[in-house]
Amino acid sequence: MAELRYSDKDLKEFKALIESKIEVASKDLEGLRGSLSHKDDNGTDDTAHSFKMMEEGAATLSREEVSQLAGRQEKFLKHLHNALIRISNKSYGVCRVTGKLIQKERLRAVPHATLSIEAKQAQG
Repeated sequence: MAELRYSDKDLKEFKALIESKIEVASKDLEGLRGSLSHKDDNGTDDTAHSFKMMEEGAATLSREEVSQLAGRQEKFLKHLHNALIRISNKSYGVCRVTGKLIQKERLRAVPHATLSIEAKQAQG
């Protein structure tokens, strides 16, 4: 029985897509990390004490949200890099539950997918 996998041409297409997504995601992560390091902070020395306290509270919430976004972005990048590994070992695009090929449309939308739509829906 022939091995079920995408052709080298298809894998090359997906690799290019994933590499472009990695480039964009890496820039986004860099921006998030930059905002966490407060490089672009504006001081509040000339504002009233109570306003400064409110602003610091809002800034804390904002830093927490940015930190969560950065964490999600790191996870996304890890999934994309894992997809590149699957491309190199030619197992990319094969559902890890059903063993069938994941539809190209799904992989174009979610290039790091490891489950077919059917398997994902069955997961609940």
